Amino acid sequence: MVTFVRDQWYVAAYGYEVGRDLLARTILGEPLVLYRTGEGEPVALADRCVHRRFPLSESRLHGDTIVCGYHGFTYDSTGICVAVPGQRRVPRTARVASYPVVEQDSFVWVWIGERERADASLIPRAPWLADPAYATVSGMEPLAARYELLVDNLMDLSHETYLHGGYIGSPEVAETPITTEVDDEKGVVHVSRHMADAACPPFYAKSTGLEGRITRWQDIEYHPPCLYLLHSRIAPVGVLPEEDGGDPHAFHVEVVYAITPETEHSTLDFWAVARDFALDDQGVSDFLRESNHTVVMQDVVALNILEKVIATEPEGYQELSINIDTGALAARRILSRMART
Repeated sequence: MVTFVRDQWYVAAYGYEVGRDLLARTILGEPLVLYRTGEGEPVALADRCVHRRFPLSESRLHGDTIVCGYHGFTYDSTGICVAVPGQRRVPRTARVASYPVVEQDSFVWVWIGERERADASLIPRAPWLADPAYATVSGMEPLAARYELLVDNLMDLSHETYLHGGYIGSPEVAETPITTEVDDEKGVVHVSRHMADAACPPFYAKSTGLEGRITRWQDIEYHPPCLYLLHSRIAPVGVLPEEDGGDPHAFHVEVVYAITPETEHSTLDFWAVARDFALDDQGVSDFLRESNHTVVMQDVVALNILEKVIATEPEGYQELSINIDTGALAARRILSRMART
């Protein structure tokens, strides 16, 4: 059974996706329409006209109002209907739901739940995506699979060795034990894998220019239900951070996934890769965009298959978990607890 967590902020789009064209997105089964006002403020409304349910995303903007493409009901940016055809009086109940929206770290976040509980300070941060000290490539891929499968996938990176060989995988990823810590107060799961002497996969060799063996760190920081951060450090073997915490001789990549449940069996997979090197090298950006898109699509194919497998399982089927699953199991427990509150 899919566990939806409401009263949370979710990524609905990248900032560059939201403009003066109407954009349809579904989050937790709720159809939304997004656009920007003439002043540039993002807006999210329920994507159904109150009259005959016609999608507002299939309608048109007139100034800052949406005119329904079926019968002309017109809604302002708060969702209130301000005009109906054939009469001057607008029914008091003629309005669609509006959703709190915050634009932060290149994402457009939408609050799904009780409006009065929306608190922008609760949005987890991914500051590298809007930091000029980093160069970023990004994209979004839909999954025909429940979002929990993507969480499991990202919390256990040992699959890189087998699913992503030739891109980001190497034997050491699967061979190296992990450490898992759970911050119950903040509700954050940390999973770390530090490889002192590892092969340099093409993803990093071609982008950094490093040759031979490397020191490779993977430090995961998962903020349930919606944001996953992978702090990746790559350096020549034996090169470690300095005593003052500085790390000028390493390459740093911040991999960000915004995990947005669309329906019970589909997910919006927003991904971004930010780096602190070769900032003006378009060739590196193109390579990382293409390579990470390939990696994401390998995950998409695998998870879509898993969704179909799960649909055929008998009730009560028991899977097997091992040491590498401690992070994913911790994430499941937190998601289940959040869904109950």
